[in-house]
Amino acid sequence: MHGLLCSECWSQANFILPPLCACCGTPFDFDQGEGALCRHCLAHKPAFAQARAVLVYDDIARKLVLSFKHGDRLDPALSYAQMMFRAGDELLAEADIIAPVPLHWTRLFKRRYNQSAILAQHLGRMSETLFVPDLLIRTRRTPSQAFMKREDRLRNVQRAFEVKADNKMLMAGKNILLIDDVLTTGATVENCADTLYKAGAGTVNVLTLARVKLS
Repeated sequence: MHGLLCSECWSQANFILPPLCACCGTPFDFDQGEGALCRHCLAHKPAFAQARAVLVYDDIARKLVLSFKHGDRLDPALSYAQMMFRAGDELLAEADIIAPVPLHWTRLFKRRYNQSAILAQHLGRMSETLFVPDLLIRTRRTPSQAFMKREDRLRNVQRAFEVKADNKMLMAGKNILLIDDVLTTGATVENCADTLYKAGAGTVNVLTLARVKLS
């Protein structure tokens, strides 16, 4: 992993450590007590139970994620998954099924791989947890959300996901761990979680490589 960044950049990587929001995992500037929630989770309880991430999504993390996501840099995937394994150890211990946030088939065809599925597969092997790559399917191609506000993102992904029919019995009552590369506003993973709950999931948690720090 150290070989992916110069020593100076590595030292500047912003790893997420406690204290953090007990629900969404955004880091706090100071300890607010056990079980403390950020103001965003207090104002709007996320559809997922808990979320955790490795890095704050800043310039350093963006460089890593974009090269992995769009630059055909698959070589660091195992290292990223190992870091996620440590950051999400409690969520992995509870998980019955690990599943990625899916891409629409047209985007998958163009990109040739789903970076979230690669991370999820590694995590499944490391934790000896069932990996189901197609637990969710993306039924509608949505525009890029890169510059959208939260409200627009929520509308953008509304009814964009379904549980694959063959998997409904498999996931009933199970604890699902969703894997994605970046958690921004949470709109995508919330829509996925809501879809899974409606299909009978027991608990839905989220683990990502990076996340935006909420202000």
